Amino acid sequence: MAKSVGKVFPKVRFYDQYLVDLYNRTWNWIKDFWKSGTSANGFQETYFNYPQNDVINQYEAILSTFFLVYSNRIFPVTPLLDNFYAKQEPSGAIRGIYSEKDGKPVFTRKNPKCVLPPLFSWAEYNIYHKIGSKKRVKEIMPILENYYTWLEKEFKVEKNGLYSVPLAATTMENAPRGDMVYPVDFNVQQAINALYMSALGEIMNDKEKAYRYKRKYFSLKVRINKYMWHDGDGYFYDLDKKERQLRVRTIASFWPLLAEIPNKIKSERIISHLQNPDEFGLDNPFPSVAVKSRNFHKQGLGYRGSIFPHFTFMVVKGLEKYARYDLARQLSIRHLYCLLDGLQPEDNSEGTLWEAYSPSGPGPAKWPKKHDFPRPLFLPYAALCTISLMIENVIGFYISLPRKTIDWIIPTLEVMGIEDLSLKRNMIKILSSQSGRGWEIRLESEKLYYFTINILGEKKRTLPIPSGKCSILLDKL
Repeated sequence: MAKSVGKVFPKVRFYDQYLVDLYNRTWNWIKDFWKSGTSANGFQETYFNYPQNDVINQYEAILSTFFLVYSNRIFPVTPLLDNFYAKQEPSGAIRGIYSEKDGKPVFTRKNPKCVLPPLFSWAEYNIYHKIGSKKRVKEIMPILENYYTWLEKEFKVEKNGLYSVPLAATTMENAPRGDMVYPVDFNVQQAINALYMSALGEIMNDKEKAYRYKRKYFSLKVRINKYMWHDGDGYFYDLDKKERQLRVRTIASFWPLLAEIPNKIKSERIISHLQNPDEFGLDNPFPSVAVKSRNFHKQGLGYRGSIFPHFTFMVVKGLEKYARYDLARQLSIRHLYCLLDGLQPEDNSEGTLWEAYSPSGPGPAKWPKKHDFPRPLFLPYAALCTISLMIENVIGFYISLPRKTIDWIIPTLEVMGIEDLSLKRNMIKILSSQSGRGWEIRLESEKLYYFTINILGEKKRTLPIPSGKCSILLDKL
C-alpha cells in the first residue's frame, strides 16, 4: 500500500475552487487503488489498478502513469509498467492483459494474440522528464526494443508497411469499424512508439539507436499519410483488406495529431472537425463517433458516441503538438466542467467520475447490453483530466526534471499557480497574482532551475530562478 497522501502532493491554485476541489478529491480517491502482487501472479509488491479489476490492462497502466508522475513520488509509477516487462516472452511479446489470479495472459477470440496499444515508450519518456532517471531508460531499453521487434514481426504487413490488428486491440470494442483490417489508431500508436524510442535513444546518447527508430517513425508517417489520409474529407481513415478507406468518422482519426503525422495544412483541417458541433465539437468534447454519423447513438452505447476522458486527453495532447495551447485549454476546461456535472446529478443521486459520459447531456453514457458500463470512479481514464490536464493545460505547466526547466504557458492572466511541487527534493512554488504594481509571478525554490514564461503568445522569456524567493513583474518583461 502506498503512503498516505497527507498534504504532500502538489497544490494547484485556480479561480474556480470547484475544479481545485475535484483535483484534490482525485488524489484522495487514488489512495484506494493500490494492490499487492502475489507469488501466484508475480506482480510488483505495490501497483495501481482499478479495485474491481481482476486483470491488469496494459493500456490502463500506461495511461495511469501520466497522472501518477505528479504525486511527488508518494505513489510509485514504474511498477505499473514493470508488471508487464517482467512478463516479456523470449519472442519479445508483451501481452496486453494478465490475470491477477495467476499472472497468465488473457487470450480471447476477438484478440487472439492479446495485443493492446504499444505506448510504453511514450510513458517512459514522460516518466524520465518528471522523475529524471537515466539509469531506468538504460535498463528498460532492451525490453522495449524486443517488444518493438515482436510487433513488427507479428503485425506488420510487408506489402504496404502498415500494421494489421483486430478491433479489440484498439480497445474500441464495439466501434463501427467492422470491415477494418488496418486501423489508423494502432498504426499511429506504433509511430508514436518509434518516435519516443528514438527520443529515449537520444537520452542514452545512442545516436545509432535514435536514428534507427526515427527512420521507422518516418517510414510509418509516410505510409499513414499515403494510405489513410482522405484529402476531400480532411480525415485519416481505417483501411479494409483491399486497402480501401472506410469513411467512418471516429475519435481514432485524431491520434495522428499526437504523432505529428499531418503537416500544418492537414492539421488545421483535422482540428476544424473538433470544433464542429455536428461532428466532435460538443459541449463535452469529444464523442467517440461523429454526431452526424449514422452510427452515432445519443446514449453513447459504448464506442458509438460515448465521451471517454482518455480520448479527450489524447486530443488535447495532440493539439499541443501544433501549439494550439489556447484551444487545448478551452477544451480541457469544458470537459472538466462536464465531469463536475457528473458529480452533482440533477436527481440528487450520488455522483461520481465515470469511465464514459453521455454525448447528449450530463451524466454517464449508457450501453444496456453491457452491465458493467460505464465503470464508476474509473480513475485510469478520469484522473488524466482531473490531474494531468489540470496541471498541464488549465494551469499551463510543462516540467522537465533532467533539464531543470519549467515552462509556464499562460493563455490568459488569472490568479493561478502551483505549490509544493517536488523536482527531486526541490520543492517549488509558482503563483501569479495582481498587486499594486500590476501582474506579477512569485516564485520560491530550494535550488536553481530555469523558468520559461510565455504570456498570451506575446511575451516569452527564459530566466534562471535562484534558490529562495523572488518575483517577476510581467510589465517589465
